[in-house]
Amino acid sequence: MKPAVIAVVGSAMMDLTAYAQLLPEPGQTLAGQHFTTGFGGKGANQSVMAAHCGAEVHFIGKLGEDVFGASILDNFVKVGINTEYVERSETPTGVAHIWVDGNGENRIIIIPGANHEIGSAKAVDAINSIKDLSIVVAQCEIKQEVTLNAFKAAKARGCTTILNPAPYQEISAELFELCDWIIPNEIEFRELCGELPASDEILKSFRPGKNSVVTLGSQGAVYISADRQLLRVPAPKVTAVDTTGAGDAFVGAFAFSLASGSDPASAMTLGIKIASLSVTGKGAQSSYPDQAEIATLS
Repeated sequence: MKPAVIAVVGSAMMDLTAYAQLLPEPGQTLAGQHFTTGFGGKGANQSVMAAHCGAEVHFIGKLGEDVFGASILDNFVKVGINTEYVERSETPTGVAHIWVDGNGENRIIIIPGANHEIGSAKAVDAINSIKDLSIVVAQCEIKQEVTLNAFKAAKARGCTTILNPAPYQEISAELFELCDWIIPNEIEFRELCGELPASDEILKSFRPGKNSVVTLGSQGAVYISADRQLLRVPAPKVTAVDTTGAGDAFVGAFAFSLASGSDPASAMTLGIKIASLSVTGKGAQSSYPDQAEIATLS
C-alpha cells in the first residue's frame, strides 16, 4: 500500500526555549532551570509528525542561508521529508522564543524571518507538481496570500485542504471558504467566532456545512460535522511537562490519518493520543513519538 501524500505549506523555525518554575513579570529577572534549542515552526512540526506517522510529506517553505536553516534542512532529510520545494534566503531563518512555566504552559514570540518570503507562485507550482497529492495543510505563520493561492491550486486538483488558524490572524472570507477543515484551539475559536466553545449551540454555529475540529487541550477535542453533529473525544490523563507543539502534533497526525482513508473520528482519536503523549516530553518535535511508539497507540 502506498503511503498517503501530504503537502505542508508553512513555517520552519528554530525554537529557543527557556524553562522556569515562575515566569518573570515586567521589569523582573528570574533564574530558570533549563534552556534548549530545537526544531520548530508550525509547518515543520506538522510535517515531521505526519512523516513519523508514515505519510509521504512534501514541505513547501523557505529557510535562511544560516546555521539554523542548514540544521532544519538536515533534519527534514533525516526524518524523510521531501525538501524539493524548500528554498533558501539571505533573510535569517525564523526563530521562536519560548518560555515554559512549571505547569508546562508556554508563552511564545515568533520572528518569522525567511518564512515571510515564501512566494505564491512557488507554492502553486509545488502543489501542481506533487504526484498523488491528497491533502494540503497550512497555518498562519506565513503570508495569508500564499496559503490562499496554495489552497486554490489544491482544490483545483481535488485535494482536501486543512487550515490550522494559528497563531490567530483575521482570515479572509475567500480563504475560509476554501478550507475543507479548520482546526483551531479554544483561543483561536474565540477569535474566529467571538466566544469560547463553551456550549453545543456555540459549536454547532461554527462553519455550517463545513467540517471542523476544535482542540481543547487536556479535555481532548470535538468534531463538528458539516451537518452540525458533534463528536467529543476525551484526552488520556497525562502529566504535562511542556505543551509546545502539541497542537501541531494533533494536526499532523490527523492529516496523516485522514489521508490514509480513516474516518474523522478515528483521525481525531489518533491525533489526541499522539498530542497527549507529546506534552509529557520537552520541546516540540523533540517530544514527538516515532513510528514504533505510534504503532502501539493505534
